[in-house]
Amino acid sequence: MSGPNSAQLDQQLLTPKFFADPYSVYRRLRNEDPVHWCEPWNCWIISRYDDVTAGLRQDGRQFSVVGQFGSYLNALPETDRPRFEPLKQHFSIGLLHSDPPDHTRLRGLINQAFTPRVVERMRGRIEATVNALLDAVLGEGEMDIIKDFSFHLPAIITAEVVGMPPEDRHQFKAWSDDIASFSASNRMTVEVAERAQSSVLAVRGYLREIATQRREQPRRRSHQPARRYRGWEGEAGRRELLSTCVTFMVGGHETTTALIGSGLLALLRNPDQLDRLREKPDAAKSAVEEFLRYESPNQRIIRLVKEDFELEGRQIRLGQRVMFLLGAANRDPAHFSEPDRLDVCRAPNRHIAFGLGPHFCIGAPLARLEAEVAFSALLRRFPDLRLAQDSPEWLPSYQLRLLKSLPVEF
Repeated sequence: MSGPNSAQLDQQLLTPKFFADPYSVYRRLRNEDPVHWCEPWNCWIISRYDDVTAGLRQDGRQFSVVGQFGSYLNALPETDRPRFEPLKQHFSIGLLHSDPPDHTRLRGLINQAFTPRVVERMRGRIEATVNALLDAVLGEGEMDIIKDFSFHLPAIITAEVVGMPPEDRHQFKAWSDDIASFSASNRMTVEVAERAQSSVLAVRGYLREIATQRREQPRRRSHQPARRYRGWEGEAGRRELLSTCVTFMVGGHETTTALIGSGLLALLRNPDQLDRLREKPDAAKSAVEEFLRYESPNQRIIRLVKEDFELEGRQIRLGQRVMFLLGAANRDPAHFSEPDRLDVCRAPNRHIAFGLGPHFCIGAPLARLEAEVAFSALLRRFPDLRLAQDSPEWLPSYQLRLLKSLPVEF
């Protein structure tokens, strides 16, 4: 199953330099081996825009999400696997872990909480949260965008949507980090699985209490998924609801944190685009779309193959894993002019940072609005915003394009 230069490409994917700049490796994959078998990860890597979009449209037919995360446990010693049955069960139900028709049913139940109209009604709350966070650092002359701002904004808003008190967001982040480490892992260990299972059980217990409180003391005009019980009846429905809420907590928090951090870094490294956005503040929406393309927060999507098929002369077999590289597809020169150049007014910009097809990210409208409000406020309130160091460090994750920190001065 090896392609040309397969070993070289595998080695590049495993080096620390990859996290600082994955795009040179993505370029090689697209050009030299767009359907690449990665031996260390035991999966196919698909990197061209056309192949990625075609594959994502086949969710539920040619590809499946069912069991994809549970299969990670197969890398553990056989004697250890039985004690992780609760973790496996969690990753086998709910919105993110089901194919149509179950996924279609679940998405219909949750969609009502995240329509563009419902999300737009949250603009005032998001603006107030952004301004409160910026007020807290205004007199300091410096801040860490990740630690002081981009973590707190989506954590506060996501907590409110789910029904968590905002002051619990630090506990929520700890749970989220543990669960995300499991789903983003390429090399599963007992330690990673233990932390993830402990956090899954803790957060499900926490959300079960919130759901009970909301059922007994309903709030008027709530947008919380935990408040919308029609269709979630019975024990099976409650398990699906809890799994879906955990998915939203993890994804809703990390995507926006990553988007604001990487987007601002890209902007400050491209002063011509920073000036352009200051001159055209109404281009904030367009800029957010470009940040999503340029540094896609979620770099990959993994699926299981449901049937044998051939792609670029490679035989892909039932049961194998396929990794669709969103970060590579969004810089494919076949679809984006000068793809490695930041252009805050790029049009058209048909990026796939939120995925495509049946599993298109349901929280995309909320992430977009949070980022739009955040960038508008940052540029308006800090006209001399600048980087405090040249080379911020990236989180060593193959899943998330997330900065560890981003110190800035103003």
